[in-house]
Amino acid sequence: MKRWLAATFALIAVSASTLCRADIYQWTDAEGVVHFTNKRTGARGATLYMKTPKASAGVRTGITPVAPQDRDLLRYSRYDEHIREAATLYQIPEQLVRAVIKVESDYDPRAVSYAGARGLMQLMPETAARMQVRDINDPRENIFGGVRYLRVLANMFNGDLELTIAAYNAGEQAVVDHGGIPPFAQTRDYVVRVTKFYRRYRTIADVVDASLAPPDPTAPAVR
Repeated sequence: MKRWLAATFALIAVSASTLCRADIYQWTDAEGVVHFTNKRTGARGATLYMKTPKASAGVRTGITPVAPQDRDLLRYSRYDEHIREAATLYQIPEQLVRAVIKVESDYDPRAVSYAGARGLMQLMPETAARMQVRDINDPRENIFGGVRYLRVLANMFNGDLELTIAAYNAGEQAVVDHGGIPPFAQTRDYVVRVTKFYRRYRTIADVVDASLAPPDPTAPAVR
C-alpha cells in the first residue's frame, strides 16, 4: 500500500508540474517502488506511461459517432457478470460502475462519441491502451479497462468520489490543473448525473439486500 501511495503521489507531483503535458515515463526501482517522471530516464525497464497529445489531437477526422440505440431492457443485466468481476477485482463499487456505464453509453457497447470514445464505458483509444485493453469494442475488455481506470483515478484523488468521476470525464490532468472539478459545463453535469445514478443504484441494492436477508429469529411475530 505504501509503495502504491508513493507512486500515486509521485504521479500527481509530475502531473501538476508539467502544465505543458510532457510525456510521462514510469519505472520500478530495486525495492519495487514505481516512479514517474516527465524526462526520459535511463533506468532499466522505463516505459512510456502517458503520451503527450499532439496539438491537433482535438481535431479528429474520420470518426462517425454512433448514439446509443439499444432499447432492449435486458441490456441492463446483460453484462452483470463482467461488471461484478471487474468491480471485485479493482475494488470499485459495482453501483458506481453501473452509473458510469448508464451515463456513458446507456449500456450500448456499439456507442461511439464525437471524440472517438467507444464502448460501454466510452474509452478513448489512448486510455484503452494505457489500461492494456486489446479490443476496445469487446464489452468485457471495455468494462475491465474502464473500471481499472476508475481505480487509478480513485487512488490518485484519495477516494474522492466527485473528483474521480470528474477525472473520468475530463482527464486527470484537468482535475489536477484546476485543483478540483474543472469549470466545464459538460464535466460538471456529468458528475451530477453519475452521482445521481450511483446513489439510486445503491438505494436499490440496499433494498434488495434487505429483502434477501434471512429473518431474525428473535424478532416478535407479526399478528
